[in-house]
Amino acid sequence: MSSSRDIVVAFDLYGTLLSTDSIAKKLSEHFGQDKATIIATAWRKYQLEYTWRLNSMNQFEPFSKITHRSLKNALSESRVSLEEEDQNELMKAYDSLSTFPDVKPALTALASVPGITAAVFSNGTQSMVSNSVNHSPDLAPHANTFQQIIVVEECKKFKPAPEVYEMLAQKMGKSKEKMTEMWLVSGNPFDIVGAKSAGMQAAWVDRAGNGWQDELLGGDEGRPTAIVKSLGEVVDAVKKHADRLQHS
Repeated sequence: MSSSRDIVVAFDLYGTLLSTDSIAKKLSEHFGQDKATIIATAWRKYQLEYTWRLNSMNQFEPFSKITHRSLKNALSESRVSLEEEDQNELMKAYDSLSTFPDVKPALTALASVPGITAAVFSNGTQSMVSNSVNHSPDLAPHANTFQQIIVVEECKKFKPAPEVYEMLAQKMGKSKEKMTEMWLVSGNPFDIVGAKSAGMQAAWVDRAGNGWQDELLGGDEGRPTAIVKSLGEVVDAVKKHADRLQHS
């Protein structure tokens, strides 16, 4: 468990460390690249939509089931099909998604930074996330950078429900009053808004350089504490924010 004086930096997994677009390569073995890209995009869309709908319905299903069901939806939408065996192979591929190019150097640098405790924080199941962090070729060399792997299964809610961010704080040894000492790093705007609403700091990874566009909460309440173009900028953003607070 982290020290109460440490700054906790929790990294989202899918869409932040791991590129969900990389599953299109596996899909292209069945459908060709263009169709695979369309299916991969729809797969991710329904994967997120299903979690939000379940939150609204006060229901919960493991992320592995949601991921498989959203694949079926994406295939159906594209008017194609796959045998169950092929679908299972795609699900296995989800445990070895490619990292974004900026992940390796960022995690290598982060491992030597004092006063920052890193964790992985994901909607994925413990099995899915552990497999990705500990066994995937891209992430496994950096597994020791993360003090904990925290998933939402225990509270049976998905991001951006406030309960999941409060659970993260508890797991990382932070009281609810100390959630301002915690950072979420995510490439997903809905996750950023959820973390800010729960009282955390948040760094949005804007790799595409499109700028912040989410206006759900309006004003500064839902805006990221920091916007970075790559993961390599996160540590500096966290340090600068801490310095501003110290001298304010």
